[in-house]
Amino acid sequence: MAIDFNLYLITDRKQTTRSLPEAVRLALQGGVRAIQLREKGLPVRGLLSLAQEIRKITREFNAKFFVNDRVDVAVAVDADGVHLGHESMPPEAVRRIVGKRLLIGVSTHNIKEAKAAETGGADFITFGPVFFTASKAPFGHPVGLDYLADAKKSVGIPLFGLGGIKTDNAARVLTYGADGVSMISEIFGSPDIEGAAQKVVSAISTPVR
Repeated sequence: MAIDFNLYLITDRKQTTRSLPEAVRLALQGGVRAIQLREKGLPVRGLLSLAQEIRKITREFNAKFFVNDRVDVAVAVDADGVHLGHESMPPEAVRRIVGKRLLIGVSTHNIKEAKAAETGGADFITFGPVFFTASKAPFGHPVGLDYLADAKKSVGIPLFGLGGIKTDNAARVLTYGADGVSMISEIFGSPDIEGAAQKVVSAISTPVR
């Protein structure tokens, strides 16, 4: 499977007043083509049920669907991939379990982690935080665009900038070499999810002058 998207949208049911499946549908109607289900704290059966529902919706839009951390849930719902964090199983272990059946994304915060993820068999990485964002503050200061560019040069797999990315700075992240951007609140935190998604999709499809 190819990484055929440049906007990687991560869910957070606490940021929207809508049901998560409804919010995902609106984002997909706005042009998003890759969703990561990241809902920590849900019992596994609740997560599985939610994953099954969102898998059906993503199929309607021919969009990629990833499950955060839970390889078992990703396999059970026939997701396109799994996304691994610093407390997840390492990518090389996941690859031994799933073979080429799933794409593997890995969250990274520095060049050493980026290289290790690629060596471990990751298909792509998220990298950041690029800009300040409260949710990523525990991972340290923002890495900035220059360091992101250095990270991209150090790996041969797609890299998605993550952290503090908004409609008005998303395209700039791509000019520094990122293959795409990843976000949560800019879309799911908007009262107009579909409209917010359309704006981001448009911003990253228009060359920066």
